[in-house]
Parts: sequence; structure tokens; C-alpha cells
Amino acid sequence: MTVTAAAAEQLIRIGEVARGAGVSVRAVRYYEQQGLLIAERSPSGQRLYRQDAIPLIRFFQQMFAAGLTSRRIAELLPCWDAGHTDAEQRAMLRVERERIQAQINDLQATLDHLDEVIAVTDTHP
Repeated sequence: MTVTAAAAEQLIRIGEVARGAGVSVRAVRYYEQQGLLIAERSPSGQRLYRQDAIPLIRFFQQMFAAGLTSRRIAELLPCWDAGHTDAEQRAMLRVERERIQAQINDLQATLDHLDEVIAVTDTHP
């Protein structure tokens, strides 16, 4: 979709989105290819994004860091956009939350073990 010059003033270029979100331009293109972001096009063909692309990309980054796939993130987008879910979406959200909580529990156990090792080694320099 091509935008007019007036409408383009409300949009930002791909480089600005990447800088604002702390990702590469390549990552922004990847999110677009995966259907996670939609770009408008300037009359000269440049990709232009809405301002809310930056917090949305930060959300993607958090979800990727938590182990979600692009497909799963795409399934979450309607929840993000609409602010409500159906029963199937809520079930999926709960499954992901439980998986992430299990990761947190495992990491906490590892941290506790490291703290024990540090405490023991602090007494024996």
C-alpha cells in the first residue's frame, strides 16, 4: 500500500523503528516477512511504519527471548491488538505462561545453587 505525503508524516522509516526498538533493520524486515508487522510504502517505495511498531517489536523481542516462535507470537497478536481473548487464546496464553514460569523456576534453582557455591568458596579463598 502506498501512502500520501501527508499520511507519511505520521509514519517512521525502518531505520528509525530499528533504532527505537534496539534491533537491526534486518530484524524489522524479518518481522514483516513473518506477518508480525505491516509496512506502508512511501511514493518512492520506502518502508514506513506506525509509531507503535517500536513497542510492538520490543514485545516480539521479549517473546522470542522467552522461547516463543514467530507463529506463536502471530497467534498472540490479536490478544495484543484487541485487548481481549477467546477461550482458545486464553488456554494458549496459560500454556505459554506455565512454560515460562517453569523456565524461571529452573533458573532460580540454578541461581540458588550458584549462590551456595559462592558462599562456600568465599569461606575458602
